[in-house]
Amino acid sequence: MRAVLSKQPGPPSSLVVETLDRPEPGPDEVVIAVEAASLNFFDTLIIQDRYQYRPERPFSPGAECAGRIAALGAAVTGFAEGDRVVAYVAWGACREYVVAKAIALVPVPDGVDSAIAATVIVTYGTTLYALRDRGDLKPGETLAVLGASGGTGQAAVEIGKAMGARVIACASSADKLAFTRTLGPDDGIDYGSEDLKERLKALTGGKGVDVVYDPVGGALAEQALRACAWLGRFLVIGFASGDIPKMPLNLALLKSCDIRGVFWGAAVERDPDGHRRNVAQLLDWVAEGRIKPHLDTVYGLEETAVALDRLAARDVRGKLVVRP
Repeated sequence: MRAVLSKQPGPPSSLVVETLDRPEPGPDEVVIAVEAASLNFFDTLIIQDRYQYRPERPFSPGAECAGRIAALGAAVTGFAEGDRVVAYVAWGACREYVVAKAIALVPVPDGVDSAIAATVIVTYGTTLYALRDRGDLKPGETLAVLGASGGTGQAAVEIGKAMGARVIACASSADKLAFTRTLGPDDGIDYGSEDLKERLKALTGGKGVDVVYDPVGGALAEQALRACAWLGRFLVIGFASGDIPKMPLNLALLKSCDIRGVFWGAAVERDPDGHRRNVAQLLDWVAEGRIKPHLDTVYGLEETAVALDRLAARDVRGKLVVRP
């Protein structure tokens, strides 16, 4: 089988494509014939040894994939060869065949293309875990999404609407905000030219927002926390700005609001059943047309480095997918 390999730390140009033996499953594993592998920004870091996980080399980038089961381990039940599935594998998906634990598999509904199915696990999975399990978002509440044109931000706009919230998409420029409007938010804020706190307060009649979804961090975080409503929830998703803010805790006291961390990767390990339920819910919403993951570009296996270069340059709207 062909596989994209990181054999030494380096940029995407350091990756090579080589032919390896097809893997065999262990007792509780399956082999998936990969039809699509989705890329994420952390793939640009893991190949440089700049991520929280450092796999033993050689390894393939790609944390999530969709395909058909090609072989079953002796102890695997509930699945059959040929079944369409998605799996979160952390790394290793950019190859023709990948081994995954059976506990990681979620069936793909009929009518959902593998290229779409492969995109829902990380960004949409993080977001559903954030909004439902950590944020306790309720129908009719107001959700403010920072970085709404990014991968997780787009997911938050769509999932927020699917959950019945009033969604305010917040982006750093007019063109990014225009893109987010295609996702169906109720309102929008260009915080590159508008005061985020004041606009959030104005759009909520002074009440403030019930839930803030923040994958950006930096100076925006405190502004958004100041715009939280009484009993609001501020969700810490990540720090795309590169700056981890230091928040004045008196703001949480004065509003009786919560600052809640969202560590999706650890949640997958600690609660695999909850993770599978969330992914199954997302795939059902895709099948129903309630969420529509946006594909920027689909690449061939040999073009994986090109795709990762684009991710590193943040030159992407939506998801990048590799099709072996």
